[in-house]
Amino acid sequence: MIRPSTHPEREDKERKVTFIAKDSTHCPVCDATFKREELFSGRVNAGDLSDELHRSYIPMQAYGEVHPLVYDVTVCPSCWYAAFKSDFLAAPERARGELLDSISRRIEAAQRVFEPLDFGGSRGLVEGAASYYLAMLSYETFTKDFSPTIKQGLSALRAAWLCQELDARRPGENFAYMAEIFHRKARFLYRLAVELDQKGEERLSEVKWLGPDTDKNYGYEGVLYLQGVLELKYGPRGDEAGRAERLDASRRAIAKMFGLGRRSKSKPGPLLDKARELYERLKEELNADDEADD
Repeated sequence: MIRPSTHPEREDKERKVTFIAKDSTHCPVCDATFKREELFSGRVNAGDLSDELHRSYIPMQAYGEVHPLVYDVTVCPSCWYAAFKSDFLAAPERARGELLDSISRRIEAAQRVFEPLDFGGSRGLVEGAASYYLAMLSYETFTKDFSPTIKQGLSALRAAWLCQELDARRPGENFAYMAEIFHRKARFLYRLAVELDQKGEERLSEVKWLGPDTDKNYGYEGVLYLQGVLELKYGPRGDEAGRAERLDASRRAIAKMFGLGRRSKSKPGPLLDKARELYERLKEELNADDEADD
């Protein structure tokens, strides 16, 4: 005979995926106070790593499917200002004024892209994807010293991943199309972020977490790698000569960055392996183009 648990509240807590933070967060834009939803540790079981450095997670019997990306952006449930946790309270004064003036536009824009949203309760995949879209809009107002371009690119990439998850669960609801749009936007922003870094206008070295996922920080080398992946998969194809030029630039950058083949903290094994695969894919497409011209 199975006896009922004498600690049902403890068992319920042990099965929860998230909790509400004890400390309140104060929105620097609209002065509202709220409490963040946080993810308990130990609720995920790491799976494969995609060519976009996106970590999949194997559902656990106790917790089901868990997506850490859903909870990484702080969103004010009142004005829908959104940013990564490290930036949320530090929004520059000029940005605060612009974000305050654009509350209705920001909320309407997110509601048009996604279904009716509520950031006052527990988040699901839709709220997670929408949080990154809101972050993209919010970072448009940030000053250059925050390196907002790469943070917009990272937000677009994560929004694309979550839209792909939504499409797998709810096919035919335009989430595949939205994922494509966000991927193309990410490709543009990653390329622009590298250009701005090379000009000294927005330093990537100043960004503490370049992800792209929440499990591991692949740093500057990860950004260069992703620029090549996104260009290959989502770059425009109308101008063949321009595309070949961009792909060849990515190939050369990958060869220079990873050519020594050493495994170290700065060149972690998984990224080095992915870079080799990308190099071969870039070379294969460029060679195919050369053969077609002949």
